[in-house]
Amino acid sequence: MTPKPILVPARLRRPPATGWSWVDRRFVREHMAYLSREAVLLYFFLAAVADKHGLSFYSDGTLATLLRMPLPALVEARHELLARDLIAHETRWTQVLSVLPCGERRHCELGEGPTTQGPTQVGEVLRQAIRTARAHEARRLP
Repeated sequence: MTPKPILVPARLRRPPATGWSWVDRRFVREHMAYLSREAVLLYFFLAAVADKHGLSFYSDGTLATLLRMPLPALVEARHELLARDLIAHETRWTQVLSVLPCGERRHCELGEGPTTQGPTQVGEVLRQAIRTARAHEARRLP
């Protein structure tokens, strides 16, 4: 069996100091309002199936089927989580990362973009701004 690679060793999840949930409450307080329903569902699923290092290896097809989500929506949801520095992803592996204190992001620390693959492009900044605006607008509707 191939050993699982820990994608971001410095960001292993730890049980929270207070409370009992494996999902850090800061996810709910600081991130959830800015994410689509699909991204929240994907995050909770990944947190539920992850091993002690936060790693899981579900394929996109399996995730889409289990979450009853079209593949393009799954890819977009993962991109949202990457942009908010909540997960790391490589072809076969996804790692749920520890939630950094508000205002701190790994890509800022490393001087890289949200997927840690290079500088953030203007188009990505605009897409994220539009998603955030839509999320706020959707929350205001009855």
